[in-house]
Amino acid sequence: MAKKAEAEARSASLVEAVLACSGRLEKEGLSGRISRLSCRVEELKDEVCSMVNKRYIEFLPSMQSAKDLESQVEELSGSIDQLKSRIEIEVQHDLNVAIEEFSELKQQLERDTLVLSGLKQLQEFATALKQFKALLPQKKYVSAACHLNKARRILKMLESRRGFELKILKALRTELTMQTENIKYLLGQEWQQMAVWKVPQSKEADSLESAMETELHLCKVLSKEGVVPGPTVASVLQAFAILDKLRLKFRQFGQLLLKYILKPLISHPSLQPLPEEHPDAVTLRFRSVGSNLGHPSPVEVFARIKLVLEVLHKYLGVPLEHCAEEENSSSLVLAEVLGDTIWKDISDCLIHDCLVHSIPNNSSKLGQYIEVIKATEEFEKALKDMRFLKEDATDLLTYARNVNCHFANKKCQDVIVAARNLMTSEIHNTIKVTPDSSVILPKMPDPGAGDQLKVQKVSEALYKQATDLENEKRLSRHTFSFPACRISESVQKLMVLAYLTLQEASASTDQWRIQLFYSVRNIFHLFCDVVPMYHKENLQKLPQLAAIHHNNCMYIAHHLLTLGHQFRGRLIDGIATFVDLVPGFRKLGTECFLAQMQVQKEELLERLSSARDLSSVDDDDNYSAANKAVRQVLHQLKRLGMVWQDVLPVNIYCKAMGTLLNSALAEIISRIAALEDISAENADRLHMLCQMMVDEGPLVFMPLPEEKQNRPFQEEVPIYVPKWMTFKELMLVLQASLHVIVDRWADGKGPLAAAFSPSEVKNLIRALFQNTERRAAALARIK
Repeated sequence: MAKKAEAEARSASLVEAVLACSGRLEKEGLSGRISRLSCRVEELKDEVCSMVNKRYIEFLPSMQSAKDLESQVEELSGSIDQLKSRIEIEVQHDLNVAIEEFSELKQQLERDTLVLSGLKQLQEFATALKQFKALLPQKKYVSAACHLNKARRILKMLESRRGFELKILKALRTELTMQTENIKYLLGQEWQQMAVWKVPQSKEADSLESAMETELHLCKVLSKEGVVPGPTVASVLQAFAILDKLRLKFRQFGQLLLKYILKPLISHPSLQPLPEEHPDAVTLRFRSVGSNLGHPSPVEVFARIKLVLEVLHKYLGVPLEHCAEEENSSSLVLAEVLGDTIWKDISDCLIHDCLVHSIPNNSSKLGQYIEVIKATEEFEKALKDMRFLKEDATDLLTYARNVNCHFANKKCQDVIVAARNLMTSEIHNTIKVTPDSSVILPKMPDPGAGDQLKVQKVSEALYKQATDLENEKRLSRHTFSFPACRISESVQKLMVLAYLTLQEASASTDQWRIQLFYSVRNIFHLFCDVVPMYHKENLQKLPQLAAIHHNNCMYIAHHLLTLGHQFRGRLIDGIATFVDLVPGFRKLGTECFLAQMQVQKEELLERLSSARDLSSVDDDDNYSAANKAVRQVLHQLKRLGMVWQDVLPVNIYCKAMGTLLNSALAEIISRIAALEDISAENADRLHMLCQMMVDEGPLVFMPLPEEKQNRPFQEEVPIYVPKWMTFKELMLVLQASLHVIVDRWADGKGPLAAAFSPSEVKNLIRALFQNTERRAAALARIK
């Protein structure tokens, strides 16, 4: 029992110690607590070892003591687990607290550092503005602009940070803007005094008179204001550069320079610059020398432009200074900035207003263009030496060296423009062409000039054979020639233009031979598009112009048949042909003329329709109307014959007039043949109307000016008028007896049968003759 009490006492003391340790965790250090617990564990270990020794070595009976010790171990183990859990909780809590405290301290330190940095930047901003305001009255614009730029950079950094009051930043921004505008205004005033323009008030700034009134006064240093020295042009422009406003100022200056000085010098051949130099200034004036006609040569223009830029270089050929704070600033001069700003406009103007006009119009002058290329190269080199032009800029020289391409483009453009001007000129200005006519051109070289000897030998060998096979009958020398007619003078000039262009192409290099060839083809494509639309109204209303247009198209088509063949071997091998354009031109001319023929036919039929009733022409009023209609038809045909006389080819003229006369006769025949009753008097008057057509109809055939020459065509009316014999047979029927009609029918083999069908003849007999046995017998024989 004593041992039990002793064990319980030890256990109680152990628990108390553990609890005491537990209570002191909040007051003592963790290492101290763990040390005491370790000592207690060692004591307990010694007791356990003693117990084991007594039991298993000394074999003492201590069952109860073992149980008591076991319970103590279990209790101690539980206490250790509780302590371990408590330790983990306490340590983790303390660790989290420490981390949070450290983070707060760190954030506080960062905030303090940021505030301190911001306050330092505010101080620097204020210092920069203070120095700026101190330098500005002294007109030390470069240093003032540097301090202003420094203040702007500081404000930008402040705006990028967080934690600053917006009101403060807004106030700083407002102050900075005011000071920036202030220095810009002062610099602008200084620049206006350094570059003084005197420009004409007239609106025509590009005239020679306006150019002669233009003056430019450049001042290098302004005069003092009290004790403050005047600024130099370099300091003012460098301040603009620091404020990033130099390019804008140079762009405005460059536009004035281009408009009032450079462009007039390029456009007016007689305009010359007159610089007047003074100690710290120069005045640029202009005068007119010689004639102002035509276009100035590039050599003269380059010399004038170079003189003006040399004057500017004396005032702008200084390097740009940069602020000490700026790094990696490229080394530029003011002249380079100005050149970079306006060079694109100057080069375009020189190309389009000067070099374009210097391109030769003839290939024989291309060799002389080397002088222009050399002058262009020297001009660009001079500008690069003055730093107005970058080293890699070769716009003018590239254009000048590509003269062959520009020559071809210009030639093609001039050809198309000239062709279009011809197409839009008046059609009625005509010339007479005959089979002997030809396009007047310089003699073209033989396409096989290199093979002349070979051709001569072959021709001599074949000559004897050819004479033996020669036919006694030869074709006329006018075979396949274009018939005599009238064409527009502009069309003949158009064909001359095409021949000359092809001739020049054949003598040129391969580089632009193809281009010229296709330009000629484009001329004919353009004709098909422009002429019908541009002259549309006149071609529809005026029959003479329609006939001329028909001839023009056929004339062009005639030349297109052999145009490519004439230049064979000197153009593009295999594809130098115009034959594919021939059907289009023939169709164009034919459609226009047929449309005019349709208009004339409709007018003829409309006039005949005014003859109201041919069945009662025995009435005076009806006869008068019918007689008037016939005379109007004949008058229209005669007037049309006069309009087309000596215009259309003879065969076309006769076919056209024959077609229109045939339409009128066919209308009269159909209307008479449709009558159901024709009295004797009515038949006589109808015969009189028809006789008028037969007597005067052939007179409309007058294709030639001389009357004697027209008689063969008037005698051949039946050839051109298919209904002519039918019409004459109708006249005979109107006056003939039944016996004569039957005889002319001749059982379907006579001339009447060739003109009318059996039903038409029977209708005429029924209308002309009363119903008798004789008429019945005659009708029976018509079959």
